[in-house]
Amino acid sequence: MPDGEKTRQCKQEEQQQQKEEEREGLIEFYGSYQELFQFFCSNTTIHGAIRLVCSKKNKMKTAFWSVLFFLTFGLMYWQFGILYREYFSYPVNLNLNLNSDRLTFPAVTLCTLNPYRYSAIRKKLDKLDQITHQTLLDLYDYNMSLARSDWSAPSTQTRSSRSLLHHVQRHPLRRQKRDNLANLPENSPSVDKNDWKIGFVLCSENNKDCFHQAYSSGVDAVREWYSFHYINILAQMPDAKALDESDFENFIYACRFNEATCDKANYTHFHHPLYGNCYTFNDNSSSLWTSSLPGINNGLSLVVRTEQNDFIPLLSTVTGARVMVHDQNEPAFMDDGGFNVRPGIETSISMRKEMTMRLGGSYSDCTEDGSDVPVQNLYSSRYTEQVCIRSCFQLNMVERCGCAYYFYPLPTGAEYCDYTKHVAWGYCYYKLLAEFKADVLGCFHKCRKPCKMTEYQLSAGYSRWPSAVSEDWVFYMLSQQNKYNITSKRNGVAKVNIFFEEWNYKTNGESPAFTVVTLLSQLGNQWSLWFGSSVLSVMELAELILDFIAITFILALRWFRSRQQLSPPGPPPNSHDNTAFQDEAPGLGAPHRFTVEAVVTMLPSYNSLEPRGPSRDGEVGHE
Repeated sequence: MPDGEKTRQCKQEEQQQQKEEEREGLIEFYGSYQELFQFFCSNTTIHGAIRLVCSKKNKMKTAFWSVLFFLTFGLMYWQFGILYREYFSYPVNLNLNLNSDRLTFPAVTLCTLNPYRYSAIRKKLDKLDQITHQTLLDLYDYNMSLARSDWSAPSTQTRSSRSLLHHVQRHPLRRQKRDNLANLPENSPSVDKNDWKIGFVLCSENNKDCFHQAYSSGVDAVREWYSFHYINILAQMPDAKALDESDFENFIYACRFNEATCDKANYTHFHHPLYGNCYTFNDNSSSLWTSSLPGINNGLSLVVRTEQNDFIPLLSTVTGARVMVHDQNEPAFMDDGGFNVRPGIETSISMRKEMTMRLGGSYSDCTEDGSDVPVQNLYSSRYTEQVCIRSCFQLNMVERCGCAYYFYPLPTGAEYCDYTKHVAWGYCYYKLLAEFKADVLGCFHKCRKPCKMTEYQLSAGYSRWPSAVSEDWVFYMLSQQNKYNITSKRNGVAKVNIFFEEWNYKTNGESPAFTVVTLLSQLGNQWSLWFGSSVLSVMELAELILDFIAITFILALRWFRSRQQLSPPGPPPNSHDNTAFQDEAPGLGAPHRFTVEAVVTMLPSYNSLEPRGPSRDGEVGHE
């Protein structure tokens, strides 16, 4: 082959090899950390990074920009930490809305405020009254007179009341001597110098431990002691329907809603141990009332009887009626939200509806329907916080005392507490009540607020009713239509008006104050503030981290392979284990050692190859 063609072919191979070297591979890594860092700082869109390499000839500038770069980086991530902390605190915004629409009238519960002397338990109540009168006579020398008809005179009633007397004597009402003046609380009212406490003692079933339920007020002690035995009498009734002696017309003299007369389809009746007969208007059992206009003429107006004939004066010391406004699906807890209506007074109650909707989940510790609350709902109503608290106490009462408290619903398989069956239930109840108020039972922590609540803000106004100039004809009309006793006059009746104050109702809602979109926006603002870059700059930074990890892995793999190649080979598998031979072998082999050296001669450039004479070739060959 001619020399010119060989030269041309060698040039083509060299150019092809150079093109292959310049061609970019599919996956290519940097040879060192310095190369990676220089490439990143020279090509990234993060502001200030180029200063780390362009000023490498000036070490002072390089150090200054390095400190400034990493300081800025640290401040930015400090701001990131503040943003993340605010996001995971789950703040909320309060949204206030005013709505104008037809309003559903709430449920209204009205109680007589005094328990009735029912015929089914009249004999036991008369016997309890006799024991109480004798106790008052012994303690305070007060002779409480009763009508002859209320006394259980026949001797046949004495035999049926022996068990009652026995159990009442087990918990006698007594006075306790003042042991030490220092034991008297500072805020206690002034009492007798010799006797400052009155109450009764409750002991366990084996009488080994006793609990003193004492009061500084004799009135409170008598009412609590009488109520304790009254509940026992009610619990002995096998069927609560025996106490159903409600007389709507005898208690509600007049009822009107939106200028229309009410009827029996608009109310339901239940019995409360302390507040007597109660009537709930506009509950779920009837078609719900709606109000399209505010004002006293578009609400509920009631004229109620407040006389106390056939009531129990030792159990209730007030007169009038008790009213409570609540939602349809909520039970009426008269102790919590009710208020009293005075006799001879017209009470006008204006309402403002207010709805509250909370965010659940991570934003608040509320519950949607109570299904995630570890307390069984004993009421036939929707979940409320008070429903849960009372159910929690009743379940603990059944578990600890073996019976249920008469004021609350009866759990499945349980029975109400009665000292004819559960001798020491009073001791257990008062002990448990003290733990309940101190939140030892944990009911206040278990029961959470509902996420959606409807409340009614009430404000009341009072005026004399009927007026002095109209009371004669009003009482006369009541005596003709409702058999009202004219002699009792003003103390026997009261009027109640319940209406919406305004057509608008307020809705309090919550919305997240710091969402994911807000978080990303704030993070982007901080990144742009400190580095003036975008999301793609973040991807460049992520690429730098991945390349750093890949280079570290490759260098570690090369180091591991180099260590394997430099490690001495092990003995051959057929080598002898003779120590004498091993000692002799080095001496024998020493004279025969030789060194093999490889001489690498660089090929000359093909451009310098030229025809030469035979003498030159001979000289070269001679050399």
